[in-house]
Amino acid sequence: MKAAILSDRGVVKVLGEPARGFLNGLVTCDMAQVTPGQARFGALLTPQGKIVVDFLVTEAAAEDGGGFFLDCPRALAGMLTDRLNFYKLRAKVMVEDLSAMLGVMAIWEGPRETEHALCYPDPRLPELGLRAILPWEGAAEAAADLGATLVAAQAYEQHRIVLGVPRGGSDFIYGDTFPHEADMDQLGGVDFDKGCYVGQEVVSRVQHRSSARTRVIPVVFELTPMPGLPVIAGEKEVGMLGSAVTGHGLALLRLDRAADALAAGIPLVAGGIQISPVKPHWATFAWPPETRA
Repeated sequence: MKAAILSDRGVVKVLGEPARGFLNGLVTCDMAQVTPGQARFGALLTPQGKIVVDFLVTEAAAEDGGGFFLDCPRALAGMLTDRLNFYKLRAKVMVEDLSAMLGVMAIWEGPRETEHALCYPDPRLPELGLRAILPWEGAAEAAADLGATLVAAQAYEQHRIVLGVPRGGSDFIYGDTFPHEADMDQLGGVDFDKGCYVGQEVVSRVQHRSSARTRVIPVVFELTPMPGLPVIAGEKEVGMLGSAVTGHGLALLRLDRAADALAAGIPLVAGGIQISPVKPHWATFAWPPETRA
């Protein structure tokens, strides 16, 4: 079993009796399904339906003080706190950025159950393992208590990339990406049966019309291109390369244009290096020619 301290992750706490309903009216996930030890993947959107910030949210048990904890990008934790405080109006909830005190640790390739710290299975994919929210100074001790080998965060990053799970800021741009484009609909990040939330109308329209033409897609290559390069098919730009490690990467692609190029025998290249898209095992969207990872 491996564990990694994710120094790029922050923690925002929302506390108060109406906190569940308050968050449920704002975010893409169903807060009724969030319980102690059980997390959900979600996001706060703009009114136009684009991702402001995505996060994993879990609940602390009443005996541990209760409240909801949002595991989010640390660089956006302050902004998320400000946005939630803006929306709360007269709601009797308290929103705090606890990133200076609390950190996030990922644990994978081992048991998916533990009672240590504020720990919960990653709701996106079983292969992502567990997450733990805990004081920064206690992370190494917690890893030892779990019987996990503490490794560098880059090891978890490689694990994520090979699984094809997008990461905001690397594989898509916050404020300019719809949930479907970031595969949130595929990874349990959007509940299509819950009530209204900010941006819900746009997201529902994309879902019902099956009109998501752009998505983050896993790609493979022999030589590793530089992240952030445009993906070219012939003379046309069809997307952008995101995260990349040896042999594996993620790219935000226009699926129809990429599929047309591949059907015509035109390779996709980034920085002069040929890349080949593959379909991850968890994906349900159509992807000609249905190549699977």
